[in-house]
Amino acid sequence: MGRERIYVVEDDPGLAELLVEELDSEGYSVRHAESVEAGWPEIERWQPALVISDLRLPGADGMSLIPKIKAMPEAPAMLLITAFGTVNQAVAALKQGADDFLTKPLDMEHLLHTVTKLLKHRRLTSVVASIRTNKTVESYHGMLGKSRVMRVLYQQIEQVANADTPVLILGESGTGKELVARAIHAESARREAPFIAVNCAGIPSELMESEFFGHAAGAFTGAQKARSGLLKEAEGGTLLLDEIGEMPLELQAKLLRVLQEGTMRPVGTDREVTVDVRIIAATHRDLEARVQAGSFREDLFYRLETLALSVPALRERGDDRELLAQNFLAELTADSDQQPVFSPQAMDCLYQYPFPGNVRELHNAVERAVTFCNGEVIERSHLPERVQNNLTASVAAAELGSDVSLSTDSDDATPDLKPLSEVQQEYVQYVLRETGGNKRKAAEILGVTRRTLYRWLAEEA
Repeated sequence: MGRERIYVVEDDPGLAELLVEELDSEGYSVRHAESVEAGWPEIERWQPALVISDLRLPGADGMSLIPKIKAMPEAPAMLLITAFGTVNQAVAALKQGADDFLTKPLDMEHLLHTVTKLLKHRRLTSVVASIRTNKTVESYHGMLGKSRVMRVLYQQIEQVANADTPVLILGESGTGKELVARAIHAESARREAPFIAVNCAGIPSELMESEFFGHAAGAFTGAQKARSGLLKEAEGGTLLLDEIGEMPLELQAKLLRVLQEGTMRPVGTDREVTVDVRIIAATHRDLEARVQAGSFREDLFYRLETLALSVPALRERGDDRELLAQNFLAELTADSDQQPVFSPQAMDCLYQYPFPGNVRELHNAVERAVTFCNGEVIERSHLPERVQNNLTASVAAAELGSDVSLSTDSDDATPDLKPLSEVQQEYVQYVLRETGGNKRKAAEILGVTRRTLYRWLAEEA
């Protein structure tokens, strides 16, 4: 994928050179012109993702670029800068369609933060628009995510797909292990044959053997006719055994025989039946610990874990969280007349909360927010309380001990406790001092986006 394109329209040579150098060092592809007349033809041809323009320029001003840019089929984001900034100019620019407005002298770190925000918003807006108009959205067999850990997972899926040996999928609850199994099946030579998923924890132990291996008529009370079983029903295809750790030991031995010999014996018969099926097992349990505890066969574990894939937790997936949240929002409001958007504060909450329930919990949080939102904007208050009240910052502050005071001096046995907002600001200032005022590094340590950090600092001011 090529570098994202940014076009700068600035007549001050020194500032133009600074902008080009800074943006280029951040990994963007940058071009520059000194006037609207010189820049507009190249903007049309080059199709940048973002245009940064001074407001006051020789000839046509930067404001004249806004309608031209917004009329483009794939409209770039638009950022105006000026040394003559006023509230009226900012309002006028935003009303005409500019995405943001900064005044000189520029804080370069703030500008880079704004550039990152605008480009991300443009990408996500495109995704949401595609979803809402039922166009194809880039995904991998139903999995949405472009983070490094997900790209590694996609590559691993393609590598194991045609191996035709058992696969073990490991991951926390709610990470999408079944989607990974379906992707392996879809990428394999068995894609035209059945894919059957069964949750081992959902089948009573007394029925599990006949469910998997089938049974003859009259094999037990109630078995009025023969049944082929799930292994035979998936013949030629793939059988997903979800929560494999819940399978009883006696059935584990029979499953191992299927994997090693390709044969099984239905309940109530004395004949071996051949079976051609690929087994994919999935679990959120620690199978090695279960082997040590004697509740999972060691030989079956080693047979399965030869090709083991780990599905990353949502907290490890970076900006995928926002992409998924926007996707869920678009899906949940597709048939509604009201199509709300997330406020920055609501999105910050989604970024900060660790989501132990992973993608499933994120979906449920967005669904609740849509239900309780009666307007055009999803606010923080519409999210589940546990997401709203994530106390990561206050816990970190408490660990600093005397560096950040959590309470005021008091002679009472019970100290006067400070509000969370005050403790948060104290900790933010502490981190900034420790990083020498480097906001980018401070945001990384705090575990928040720079957008969040700038908002916190603005609230303090």
